[in-house]
Amino acid sequence: MISPFTGGNATLRQEKSELTFRKEQFQYVHQFYECDETKERFTTTELDEVNIAQVYNQYRAKYGIPFPDEIKRIRQRYGLSASKMSQILGFGDNQYRLYENGDIPSETNGKILMSIQNPQIFENFVVNAKNQFDDGEFAKILNKVKSAKCDDNSEIAKSYIFSGNRRDIFNGYATQSIPKLKNIILFFIEKFNGVFFTMMNKLLFYTDFYSYKTTGRGMSGLAYKAIQRGPVPVRWDRIYSSFDDIQPEIVHFDTGIEGTRLVSNISPDLAEFTNAELNIIDTIYQRFKADNSTKISGISHTENAWQKYVDSGQMISFDMAFSLKAV
Repeated sequence: MISPFTGGNATLRQEKSELTFRKEQFQYVHQFYECDETKERFTTTELDEVNIAQVYNQYRAKYGIPFPDEIKRIRQRYGLSASKMSQILGFGDNQYRLYENGDIPSETNGKILMSIQNPQIFENFVVNAKNQFDDGEFAKILNKVKSAKCDDNSEIAKSYIFSGNRRDIFNGYATQSIPKLKNIILFFIEKFNGVFFTMMNKLLFYTDFYSYKTTGRGMSGLAYKAIQRGPVPVRWDRIYSSFDDIQPEIVHFDTGIEGTRLVSNISPDLAEFTNAELNIIDTIYQRFKADNSTKISGISHTENAWQKYVDSGQMISFDMAFSLKAV
């Protein structure tokens, strides 16, 4: 980074800090640049966004407030516009849309939003708002809500793959999305023409932690632990056996050793990712495209995240993302 003070070099640094949000103190990892010559500090818009995102994440998790992507999915599930959702819930005219775009609800509104993920609870809100609509519109809204079914199979699959349902510092506050996880894996399988288990574990680790480092949010929803061979997803063995169109392939080496490689006949659905997410997974691919499982495993051993947590039995805190060395 070029220093705005001297035109010379500036170094990215970090320190533990505190920020007050809604009269409450939250600790976070503050990132900033320091001019090598004058030692003056400065930040960028990108750093500011990651810094504040860490605080907002903690507030949402502490008070059970849904994240913007969850708030949008609630509305889409019931097939209603943002303005209709605001009307039914008694919010301001454009408030629901603002929440989808990142505004943080009050604790009360946040708990309302969390509760209406249950169709039976949301149906009560709709019935209570009956007099705000004409008979035809009310019947149409009520039918949409009644048609919303809990996808029990999806929830069972999520609980099988992910280590917990809460979004917290141990999964990078990421949404737990099976389609997104599957397409991250498919992305690397296609790019590498098949990926061995050990390497995929490290690619997922670097994807999630680099995502948190640059955006304040993980990508896959996975949590990680540190074992002797490096950082791995907590339930990595379950993950790779969960997708019918991703197959394990046994590879025999001349040395007599066998390895298991993930292969697939389908391509990733890139529409599953935002442009920022595509840039992140491509950055990880470009960084490690010339490496094999042994090399990337060795690289992961240099990371503070592995050295601090190895064989501790604890999940790795995503705060360790800010000390990544390889990316």
